Amino acid sequence: MELVQWVGYVGSALVATSLMMNNIWRLRWINLVGASTFATYGLLIQAWPVVCLNSFIAAVDVVYLVILSRKKDTFSFFEVAPDSAFLKEFLTFWADDINRFFPGFSLEGVNNPEIRLILRNMLPVGVFVCEDAGDGVAQIRLDYVVPDYRDFKNARFVYSSSHPRLKACGFRSFAATSGVPAHQRFLRKVGFREDSDQPGHFTMPV
Repeated sequence: MELVQWVGYVGSALVATSLMMNNIWRLRWINLVGASTFATYGLLIQAWPVVCLNSFIAAVDVVYLVILSRKKDTFSFFEVAPDSAFLKEFLTFWADDINRFFPGFSLEGVNNPEIRLILRNMLPVGVFVCEDAGDGVAQIRLDYVVPDYRDFKNARFVYSSSHPRLKACGFRSFAATSGVPAHQRFLRKVGFREDSDQPGHFTMPV
């Protein structure tokens, strides 16, 4: 197979993959790369309609990415009780997805939990649950965000903007335990450090 054909196949695959993304930011980025690649393919085979269409799609993606990057979201924590009816409905509705990242999670298994809904523009997009592990350590039991809002804006809020709120509870550091590769990558990207003596155990100062 000629290299030119591979360029076309890669562009097509990227465009198709982008359409399966739940996160609009990721969708636009992958679609931009795919459309640009496919436009290059059109240029190589001198298929000008392909070049024009995909160049237009790439330009639209750029515009929307700029708009998304400039959009200002308002975040807040909303404290809820363990017996909150809304919290129970939320956890039940997203139970399967939660189990992907926090296998076996059960709110009943958390001692004296600190529970916060993560509000984004006043929409409940996630749940943060931790418990006091002693010595000022906030042991994270759940840090979940629904797929449509799964970007690092939420993480920056929870692990930066929210520090004064957690410090007021007496916490000085976060601790998290995970054997899920995707969650481990998330923790590292946020700024957690893995204990070299205890794989899967992560900590970060509050």
